[in-house]
This record gives sequence, C-alpha cells and structure tokens, in this order.
Amino acid sequence: MPHEFRFLTTHVGSLPHKDGAGLCARLAGMLDVPAWPQLPRRTFRENMYVQYSQPLPGVVLDEANEKIQFDTTGDLTPGLEVFYEHYLADDVDWFALTPPYAAEFPAMLEALRAAPGGWAKGQITGPISFGLTVTDQALRAALYNDNLADAIVKNAAMNARWQVRQLRAARPNVMIVVDEPYMASFGSAFISLSREQVIAMLDEVFAAIHGEGALAGVHCCANTDWSVLLATSVDILNLDAYGYVENLALYPAELRAYLDRGGVVSWGIVPNNDQITSVTADQLAERLRAGIEQISQKAALRDIHISPDDFAARSLITPSCGLGSASVEIAERVLETLVRTGELLRAG
Repeated sequence: MPHEFRFLTTHVGSLPHKDGAGLCARLAGMLDVPAWPQLPRRTFRENMYVQYSQPLPGVVLDEANEKIQFDTTGDLTPGLEVFYEHYLADDVDWFALTPPYAAEFPAMLEALRAAPGGWAKGQITGPISFGLTVTDQALRAALYNDNLADAIVKNAAMNARWQVRQLRAARPNVMIVVDEPYMASFGSAFISLSREQVIAMLDEVFAAIHGEGALAGVHCCANTDWSVLLATSVDILNLDAYGYVENLALYPAELRAYLDRGGVVSWGIVPNNDQITSVTADQLAERLRAGIEQISQKAALRDIHISPDDFAARSLITPSCGLGSASVEIAERVLETLVRTGELLRAG
C-alpha cells in the first residue's frame, strides 16, 4: 500500500453535539483524517440506522417514538423496481445523503477545502448491522427478507460511492469505513448468517469503495471473530483496542496475511466514555505499545513473525467507538486526548 499513516488520528463519526456550528472546522483543523460528524442528538434522522435508509422501499420512520422499521404488509415490488432502476442506471446521486439526514456533510466539505490535509473519512452503517437491527412490523430482521437483503447491501455500496465522490472533491485521498457493531454477535444464536454470507455482503460494499479509488475500512466496537473481517478485501480494520486488543492476538496467521497484503489497523485506543477522565495520553500510548508487543509475542509462540515495526506505517488511532452517547464535555476531552496520543506515538 502506497500510503503511510504512522498513527494518524481520525474518529468514528458520531458526536453528541446538538449544534454543529463551527464543529466541522474544528475537526478538520485538529484531526489528521477528519470524518464528517453524525449528530444523532440533533435529530433522529441522524441515527445510524435511519441516516442511510432514504432510498430503501418500505421504510417507515416514526420520529416521535424514534423507531424505524420496514412495512412488508404491502407489495414492495414497485418500490424495489424504482430502487433497481436507479441502481442499474448507475445513478449514484440518487443514493445521496440529504441535509435532513446528514446536516453537517456539506459543512464538512467546506471545512476540508479550507484546511490543509490530504485525507478525508466517510462512514456508513454496514449491511449486516442495518439488516439485523431494522426489522419489519413482525419484528423479523430485514436481512432475512430475500426481497430486501440485496437492496440493503446495494444501498450501502451506492451511498459509499457517493460519499467518495463528494469527499474527493475536497481532499485527494478518501477512506470509507463500514460500521458493523452487530458483528460482535457473529457466531451466536442471534445471527443465522454463515461466514461466507457475511464476507460476500461486506466485499460487495468494499468493491464499490475500491471501484471509486478509495480505501475501505470496517469498524466493530466490541469483540468478534476477527478472522471473518480479516478474510474480506478490507483495507482498514478498526477495533476497540482499549478493551479488546488482546483478542486480535488470537489470529496471528490471519493478521500476518492481512499485513502482507498491505492492511492497516485503526486502533481505537482512546476510551469513548468517562474512563477518559482517569487516563492520560501517555498511558494510552504505552497501553497501545504494550498491546502491539503482546500481539507480536503471541504470534511468535505459533512461529509467526509479526514485529511491532510492521505496524509503524500502517496504524491509525481513533476513539474506541463513536461519541454520540457521550456528553459534549467528555467528547471534547476524548478528541483532545486522541490528538495528544497520536503525537506521542509518532514521536516513538
């Protein structure tokens, strides 16, 4: 991979602010890879499961009770026909984020143009998490509806393509990270999807991102079977390294193969909650160094060589997860600590 990151800073996406005034300019000025902010407390339409739902047929949004679901009691065929007409026509703009659902996206484009830097980040809720969280009126997960599952995957792919095109107009290099919190339940009774199905769905989205010339990432904010995500065509693996870095050490062969093909690890080393008040940037930098060393040592026990130096140019750092559920004060402290932690890690 031609890009070197060396512990550059970015964030997951969501923030607790209700007023976005000046927020994008601050993010663009303080982070190495700024991401456009999702503000779910501003409006329910910026909830991660609502934000990307506009193009999908049968969606019913109850803003008063903050609920989203599919209504499959009627005939979805007309809505699906419209959806696929735009998909087959490669009408990327039809899948755009509109201001009521992503108010700060246009502001971030302006901020990115005004601030120096080579990178921008977008994010989208992944098809696994969207399709398993959003149900129909009978509480059946939408991903288990054959008429909706393919559309959910293609909707994510097309919106990701739209984001790449918009962000590239402001910065030359773009990464789109697919948020998949539901992958924490993979392998349990809560998900009746095979490994192959998960990989195929994610790879379809990643291929769309790659087709636009951007890097594709995936984020899971809890523990999962990392071998599944490492087996996809993803470029950037974003994990909660504050809580689960040792779990990545359980997959040394898969991690070695991932690094060999140029994979990047985005370490969520900065806690996204009030734990931030009891840790320092120095402690977090040391915690990550120790975690990387642990990965190296456990790999060596299986005769697999993974040196801490392998990660030197292939690491980003982030908060452990989104900040939408934090207080504004905590979120601001997390971002400030993130910047300082990145400086310490780059200093060696």
